[in-house]
Amino acid sequence: MAKAATAAAAAPLHSGLPDEIAIWEILVRLPPKSLLRCRAVCRAWRSATSARDFLLAHHARQPALPLACGLEDDGGSCYYLAAQHQPVARLAKAFYLCASCDGLLLLSKRNQLSICNPATRQYAPLPASSAFIPLGMYRHRPTGEYRILLYKEIGLPATDGQDACHIFALGSVQPPRSIGSLQEAEQLRFSGVPVPFRGNLHWHLNKHWYLQKYWYLPENHESRSNIIIVFDTTAERFREMCAPVVPDHHKLFEMDGMLGMSGFNDTWPIIDVWMMQEQDYESEVWTLKYRVELSNADLLLVQFGQFVDYWNVVVASCDGAVLVLVKFGKSVLQFDIDGKLVSFHHKDLLVTQHRLKQTLVPHTFFPRLDGHSVNAWPFI
Repeated sequence: MAKAATAAAAAPLHSGLPDEIAIWEILVRLPPKSLLRCRAVCRAWRSATSARDFLLAHHARQPALPLACGLEDDGGSCYYLAAQHQPVARLAKAFYLCASCDGLLLLSKRNQLSICNPATRQYAPLPASSAFIPLGMYRHRPTGEYRILLYKEIGLPATDGQDACHIFALGSVQPPRSIGSLQEAEQLRFSGVPVPFRGNLHWHLNKHWYLQKYWYLPENHESRSNIIIVFDTTAERFREMCAPVVPDHHKLFEMDGMLGMSGFNDTWPIIDVWMMQEQDYESEVWTLKYRVELSNADLLLVQFGQFVDYWNVVVASCDGAVLVLVKFGKSVLQFDIDGKLVSFHHKDLLVTQHRLKQTLVPHTFFPRLDGHSVNAWPFI
């Protein structure tokens, strides 16, 4: 039997293809659902596609696509890959998506944080206190741990003008660890989803936060509203960098190994896209890469209704093409880089800045969390 097992393991996965091609050129490129189906073909396929080195290479091949979320008829939450309009997770109750990292989703429901992997359908609540508010999630490279950046509001407003920031490692039994204070900590919460790039998290300060919270603008709001707050996920400390001058509606994103920022105003549907090459990161040099003028704007006004004060724009890369996703009324419109309407989906979805890069890589912290489950509630 041992010889038979050895012979079976030595046999090629496909009689017409060498394993080097079958495994590392074909199977490694499949989306997670298709790969899981391939595991049912035979033991050899299951063994080859379950090895950790293969799973890491498979994860590296997956696109990082923006997520869209919507409510189901029963009040549950459903998350879609916005650029492909494919559902990736249906949850039994309404969860709020707080952060994403390497295929993991950080969720919140009634101030209770939880973590899940839609590809493996693993879920677990987190012991972090409801007094903490998540700002982002990242992988700490020196330790390999996945950590959550939190802030704890000291007062309303804070007694010393600053809020304390904390770190919580997934799977740890220790409480969140303080890393000091940051004056803009609460403002980061209202400045969009942090963008990971070169081992850092990035937020562009949103000057409209002051109006939303206090109904006034501080005297120095202009000088403090065109900067990017950077969090070094290795050293776990903050710094600042400059941002391009963009219209009021601006969003940071990462695409094809570059840091980007999109901006537009409400007077005409023109979207400027600024990019920063990796070699320009240290010198903080931005370049206007694209100017996307949405075609047939008048027809859009008639067909989909009038523009609102704030319409959601997300720039993404899918299958080698640059796409602009626009939440327009109850529809999600997809434009190419030339501004031509490619497709639209008349479904009430919220296109988020969160990216999902699906993974089947197993994580050791899941079994250590109380309440860990696989293919069970809240997945439906």
